[in-house]
Formats: sequence, structure tokens, C-alpha cells
Amino acid sequence: MAKHDKTEIGVSTLLNPVPVVMVSCAGKNQEEVMDRPNIITVAWTGTVNSEPPVLSISVRKSRHSHRIIEETGEFVVNLVSKSLAKSCDFCGVKSGSDIDKFKECGLTAVKSEFLEYGYAIKEAPVSISCKVKSKTELGSHDMYLADIVGITADSYLLDENGKLCLDKANLVVYNHGEYFLLGKKIGFFGYSLATEEILKKRLG
Repeated sequence: MAKHDKTEIGVSTLLNPVPVVMVSCAGKNQEEVMDRPNIITVAWTGTVNSEPPVLSISVRKSRHSHRIIEETGEFVVNLVSKSLAKSCDFCGVKSGSDIDKFKECGLTAVKSEFLEYGYAIKEAPVSISCKVKSKTELGSHDMYLADIVGITADSYLLDENGKLCLDKANLVVYNHGEYFLLGKKIGFFGYSLATEEILKKRLG
């Protein structure tokens, strides 16, 4: 068989790899167990607009966090580092209606200064606070488009000029049911047109 001979494999969610994120949220009455800060693992997420900055997440209607997001219109997207990978998987398997995921994973819920109800994960390298602007019912999932209203990042990710260096965060991606660390940098935006001098400087 030639290298690029094709085989029909059916229709599925096969756009990979994708970001995997831990979405944290909390209900309006946080003294109640069902409204305590919670975490849901989401792989169906992405940037959808630059100005203003907007992202999307898709959440199954049956998930505990779906009710919370419906009620508050808020959530925090927390990027996943290698050290959070196991907790990320756990939060995608277990339900927040049964357990306190922050407690079970040994994570710290930090109130987002940008939201009325939402909490971020202190141990996440980057936390993106969001407010829902619209919802689209798709079938198994509802897709929320949300304005990014604030971002916090670990200080070690910033260089001496204040540039965010996400390559230092050991970020994890999701690829067809498995988790992977991001690999070696092979290029950058516009590198196909860059001079040899710039390529050497940026890629080593």
C-alpha cells in the first residue's frame, strides 16, 4: 500500500490534537453543596475571535457544570500543565455533584477578580476568566461563546520584558483520547518567509 492511500473511517470528532482545559465555575449560593466551586474537563474549546477576544467551550447538557454556567453565565478556562494532567483527567471522569473536585485533587480555588461568582485554579499556569455572551444548542453539547474579561498567569512565565512565554508551562494537549505534552518547536508564525538569520535566532 502506498504511503498516502486513503481508507474511509467514518464520521467522528477527529479534529486533533485539541487543547484540553480545566473549566472552573461556581453557583450563586456557594454555601450549598451543589453550588460550590467545581471543575469540568473540556476538550471542545477554542479561540473564535481576536477583537474583542472571544472563546468557546462546549459542555454536555447532562454535566453538573452545565447547570452552573447556565445559572451564572461565568466560567474560568484554566490551561493544563504536566503537573495537572492527572487532576485534569480525574475532573473529566468524576461528577461535581458527587464530590468536591478541588478537595479531591488537592487544588486551590481562588476567586476570580474579574467575575461575580467564578473561581480559578491557583495551580494552573494561566487562568482565563470569561462571561457568556451566547449559547448554541448543538445536540449532545451546548456551545457557549464567551468574552474574555481577564487573564492571570504565573509570574515565572513572563520574561524580563513582560512577554508571556507559554513554552515554559509544559502544556498538555488531547489527541484522540490520549494526553500529550507539547513537543519541540519547529516554527513560528511567518517562519516560512523568514531569513536564515531570523530562523537561526528563533529556532536555534
